[in-house]
Amino acid sequence: MNEKIRVLIGDDSVDFGVTTASALRNCGMYAFTRRKDGNILLNTILEERPDVVVIDTVMPHMDAIELIRRVKAEAHDFPDFIVTSGYDNPFVERQIMELGAKYYMIRPFDVGILAQRIRDLAGKGNASSRDTSVEIKVTEIIHQLGVPAHIKGYHYLRDAILASLENHELLDSVTKLLYPTVAQHFKTTPSRVERAIRHAIEIAWDRGDLEMLNSFFGYTINTCRGKPTNSEFIALITDKLRLQLMSEGRTTEHSM
Repeated sequence: MNEKIRVLIGDDSVDFGVTTASALRNCGMYAFTRRKDGNILLNTILEERPDVVVIDTVMPHMDAIELIRRVKAEAHDFPDFIVTSGYDNPFVERQIMELGAKYYMIRPFDVGILAQRIRDLAGKGNASSRDTSVEIKVTEIIHQLGVPAHIKGYHYLRDAILASLENHELLDSVTKLLYPTVAQHFKTTPSRVERAIRHAIEIAWDRGDLEMLNSFFGYTINTCRGKPTNSEFIALITDKLRLQLMSEGRTTEHSM
């Protein structure tokens, strides 16, 4: 009867857990909190069977990696996990995603983005149809190129590459098709998406590993001219990944 998405917030602090749960309730979800403790959260998941679980990477008694492993082994229904962290750690992120978590989000983040992620998991967006291993590949490349995970451009760039892998036609008109697609996903404007991605590329080009950038992009970018445009950056990563996936006998593009 009650079709609201049941969301467990693994944090009962006022500054995060309570305020986040309140915001999600305002978005029409059934959100509840429990103390940030691995043992308590494991028991709550087994007894309450939430649809989505939002937890921190590090917790007393059991970290996120061990908690997800235990839930996999003991639960009848495996919920969708969204794991948050106060720091960027590609190794930990890879482990968490490989265990089956749906998202790894760096704090602080907009609760509106969290709500959108949860809606996606409920089937109201295209994120739930994405191959987790492809998401990991995209994330690794962005990390290697030096884009910091705490900026908005990181998330927009990651989503733009994933969307382009699913539908190559988006690259034919980045301004009219790709930016609006990403903007709709994050509840923002196409111009903000464009600026944030440009800023992310500038940071990578200014502070990233030049050898990695050169080895990745080769001579496809005119080094005298400087950094690539947004569309060049996204297209090159997308095409490189598509070729890699094709060589593995896989495809990410939908047929409609």
